[in-house]
Amino acid sequence: MNKNKKMIQFGAGRIGRAFLGQLFSLSGYEVVFVDINQALVNKINKQRGYYIIVKQNGAPDKTIQIRDVRAIEASNVELIRKEIVEADIICTAVGKNALDKILPLIAEGLLLRWKKVRNSPVDIIIAENVRYVSRYLRRKLKRILPEDFPLNHLVGLVETSIGKMVPIVPEDKIKLDPLILFTEPYNQLIVDKKAFKNPIPYLPELLPVKNIQAYVDRKLFIHNLGHSATAYLGYYYRPDFKYIYEPLQNSEIYYKIRRVMFQSAQALNQAYPDDLLMNDLKIHIEDLLTRFQNRALQDTIYRVGCDLYRKLHKNERIIGSIILAERNNIDWDEQAEIFRAALQFRAKDEHGQLFPEDKNFIEKELPLGIEHILRKVSYLNLFNRTEAMVFQKLIDYSLD
Repeated sequence: MNKNKKMIQFGAGRIGRAFLGQLFSLSGYEVVFVDINQALVNKINKQRGYYIIVKQNGAPDKTIQIRDVRAIEASNVELIRKEIVEADIICTAVGKNALDKILPLIAEGLLLRWKKVRNSPVDIIIAENVRYVSRYLRRKLKRILPEDFPLNHLVGLVETSIGKMVPIVPEDKIKLDPLILFTEPYNQLIVDKKAFKNPIPYLPELLPVKNIQAYVDRKLFIHNLGHSATAYLGYYYRPDFKYIYEPLQNSEIYYKIRRVMFQSAQALNQAYPDDLLMNDLKIHIEDLLTRFQNRALQDTIYRVGCDLYRKLHKNERIIGSIILAERNNIDWDEQAEIFRAALQFRAKDEHGQLFPEDKNFIEKELPLGIEHILRKVSYLNLFNRTEAMVFQKLIDYSLD
């Protein structure tokens, strides 16, 4: 156990609490959440814990109680700085768009830590599922911190591959317990073995790997691709489908999704032949298809498919997997069909509302056509040979 050790968790949302908070708390760490939501912070501090309900087909719900946690509102800079000085490890799970907002806070804490305990390295586990995120954070922190701050020596920027599925909890359940979370049993946290400055923490579910980029790409281009493809094709075939397991009950959709994932797996195997063996990828796909069909989880098509601006970016699941396939001379016609289905995605939440940014995408970007979307939403670089080929082929495919 890790008694008396402290983990600072930036982001007290679904992944922050149901995954990272759970893993570190149950392994003996004191967990301190940092979040912008004052109401959420107050609830955590009042209850000093929360419940996670693990849902699995054919099994009764399992309840996990997380105890002795606390939270700090993100504007309380002085307290956050103090906590970072005392932290044994830091984690983030705030989403790509919020990373820039928390980096100045982290930098202030790192600077105070350096002044008070000069040679005390700390590791930051970055649970964001963003490609090359450690490089991005390093560049940003270098700009914020003083030139003489020994960032490479004192801070481990640890990329991860996050495969845990945590659905949106229905509002009637939230009214009964505002902190309750539903989740699947899967709990593996894949981390960059080479990035740690301190000894790798002991957590039973932690899997350190030598080539984290291979596993980040596996997550994006098999898990995320297959999951989103199920949402987009499911909505295309039956707009009244609500849950992600429903389309997979249709054999035509099931095998189409399976082909999408296998096509991407071929490209991944070509790109990372020493890390991602084809047989292992096949087993991974079959496991994911089983997990996607977890009825008890009641994960919605809306949650899985929404946020088109992010999901259509060239470093993301659809276009990113297409670029990888084109680069490795692998067919990607199945992914192209998913791209076309994504442009027709209109799933709504339980209040009958589109995701706000998707509404903007549909009203402002879609009418300007495929070329505009590929340039200004996907950000394909037409001076890059591979991306230029993808650009032209997707236009030709969309005109068929």
